[in-house]
Amino acid sequence: MPLLSSSLLNEIEQVPSYQIYGRVAGILGMLVEVAGLDRVLSIGARCNLVARGNRRVPAEVIGFREKRALVLPFGSLDGVGLGCKAELADSDPVIRPHHAWLGRVINAMGEPIDGKGPLPTGIEPYRLRASPPPAHSRSRVGAKLDLGVRAINTFLTCCSGQRMGIFAGSGVGKSVLLSMLARYTQADVNVIGLIGERGREVQEWLEDDLGAEGLARSVVIVATSDEPPLMRRQAAYLTLAVAEYFRDQDRDVLCMMDSVTRFAMAMREIGLAAGEPPASKGYTPSVFAELPQLLERAGPGVGKGSITGLFTVLVEGDDHNEPVADAVRGILDGHIVLERGIAERNRYPAINILRSISRTMPGCNSDAETALVTRARGLLSTYEDMAELIRIGAYKQGSDAATDEALAYYPALESFLSQGRTQRFQIEDGYAELARLLNEAWPAEETNAQPGVDALQGANAEAQAERVA
Repeated sequence: MPLLSSSLLNEIEQVPSYQIYGRVAGILGMLVEVAGLDRVLSIGARCNLVARGNRRVPAEVIGFREKRALVLPFGSLDGVGLGCKAELADSDPVIRPHHAWLGRVINAMGEPIDGKGPLPTGIEPYRLRASPPPAHSRSRVGAKLDLGVRAINTFLTCCSGQRMGIFAGSGVGKSVLLSMLARYTQADVNVIGLIGERGREVQEWLEDDLGAEGLARSVVIVATSDEPPLMRRQAAYLTLAVAEYFRDQDRDVLCMMDSVTRFAMAMREIGLAAGEPPASKGYTPSVFAELPQLLERAGPGVGKGSITGLFTVLVEGDDHNEPVADAVRGILDGHIVLERGIAERNRYPAINILRSISRTMPGCNSDAETALVTRARGLLSTYEDMAELIRIGAYKQGSDAATDEALAYYPALESFLSQGRTQRFQIEDGYAELARLLNEAWPAEETNAQPGVDALQGANAEAQAERVA
């Protein structure tokens, strides 16, 4: 009760005793010029444009020009004209998440859009544009996180609190892979941000791909491609704010965002409207300044909870070195590359193992697991080096022992990397199956061994055995 009273008192103190408003002095496209509020507004401040019929359109300040504030709306400008009022609103927007948000679908403003009634409100406010935890106070990444996808669990092992990027062109299987991860992960909570998604596909993805089981432990934030850029940007901020709430409840959160590229495109639209010069492929400098601010919010917290981030990057023209992909790859702790050529061979998920990497490996693996994965990668690499000669029949078996070995194991490895959307594989089963395919001995007790963690478990088991004896 004292916490509730303090929170309410803080809100009451922030309520202004009088209303400040300006007037719309100019409109150009989606950009609105507001006069009369230049002394009280600042970058990022909010105001409400009062349209004809007393309809209020929330807007945000993105710049100033000749003593006029430049604002972008969160909604349609229909009915907004010269002379319309612009009322000052909260300058630091917050949300109040609640554990009952699990299983719900909301928009960028934190409003329900699933027809299941109003959302309960939590006590603690969370800023939409919060700062990442201090680097010196953060915990280290945790133990392995079982994501249920065999190729990722085995070759690209992810740990709790790690941040991974999923890089792919359009139509290569990003959304299906995300739905598999949401359904099969061992994380406590999923927070899923669909940024700039096609409106037609949202319901299909929720019902067919994510399913009732995945939705039950997820919060889904949706901003479709037809919404204004501020809505798409805010949906990304809201996704991280909700994930931070559950992290602070000492839960392990899997935060998935599809996609960072559309967030960057929204930032580009905002920057160009504010008059920023384009820097690289039309992207403004503020885009590359904002990306680390967003992505660094994921990761380990200062307590027991963590946010494991999986961020998709839509590479334009299948160019994995385009500006956004290159910037995101340098920020995250690993990348999963989905390749169109593999998808065209009908192998899903279309992960190119050789071009993908997890920066927590091999630190989270035992020596036996590292050796096994290294051998499998070596076989795949040898085959890919000779793939062209093999396909045209120019390679003669017996010419090279390493190539012969890779040729013998390649079909089994391709089958291992393939997985249906309704299949789930546990992390320990992946190593055992890979060892069997490569004719390697694999004691059950070595499976999923983790330095430090398993040593401690082994010591506890020995102590227990001595007490029993």
